[in-house]
Amino acid sequence: MSDGSVMREETGSPVAAGAGHNARPEVAARLLGEALRQARTERNLPLRDVAPVIRGSVSKLSRLERGESPPKDRDVRDLVVHYRLSGERVHEIEALLQQAKDNAWWQQYSDVTPNWLKRLIGLEDGATRIRCYENHVIPGLLQTTEYTRALVANGLPGATAEQVERRVRLRLERQRIIRGPQRPDIVAMLDEGILQRPVGGPAVMSRQLDHLIQLSDQGRINVRIVPFERSASAAPSYPITHLTFGDGGPSELVYVELIDSAMYLSRPAEIEQYRLVLLNLAKASARRKDSRDMLEQARDRYAARAGD
Repeated sequence: MSDGSVMREETGSPVAAGAGHNARPEVAARLLGEALRQARTERNLPLRDVAPVIRGSVSKLSRLERGESPPKDRDVRDLVVHYRLSGERVHEIEALLQQAKDNAWWQQYSDVTPNWLKRLIGLEDGATRIRCYENHVIPGLLQTTEYTRALVANGLPGATAEQVERRVRLRLERQRIIRGPQRPDIVAMLDEGILQRPVGGPAVMSRQLDHLIQLSDQGRINVRIVPFERSASAAPSYPITHLTFGDGGPSELVYVELIDSAMYLSRPAEIEQYRLVLLNLAKASARRKDSRDMLEQARDRYAARAGD
């Protein structure tokens, strides 16, 4: 993983990318962690020597530096004192600490959002590029309202209509990033089985596939299908998302979704492992034009079934 730090020793703003304006909480946490990591490495201090300062383990300090855990005021301020930072750098780190603690828009949905998903939403907001593989459903960022509603209702058979709608609204709010002026480049690789799985029925599925086709016409969203005959040796049994950032913190991260939890991976060796998986999937994917043809054919099949 390349070092995306924008910190400078005393002569410049160590966290200019985030402290100068209100960074989103997840972005601020990443920039804060990078600022603390840079302060430690400038002093040639290994993680094991600094961990006792925050009354924790090496892994706790490492997670803080990678922006993988919510920063605690006491820990950050004890590190600032230990590193003997200048007044300007202390001010910048304090600003990032406050920004990292600010509530984001998705906090209003905290009752229906597990903690592992909250972090993904914040990371999506700060990503410049998102590459993902899905094996069962259309990626959340690319779903229609009807498709989302059918998925949520099927997954929560005992939920009330209001509980279903709150989850639907949360997912649709996440999609603001693909409509904004700074929207990320997205490469979505979908197992062909997704096209054969009529979530919500033929009419809903037809409109969902048409939505994918329209999104792929926007230029910054590339939808690729992984055909059955090529997926056996390349496709994992779980979704993978690789996010790339340009905010000055660590430059990339991998998100692996499990049944009721998720893993966030940021160590270079871990990222490289999943980058190779995604590279193999890209090689196995149909070309862009062929993928579009497959989407159109599936859409037309569902539209014909809906009209019967």
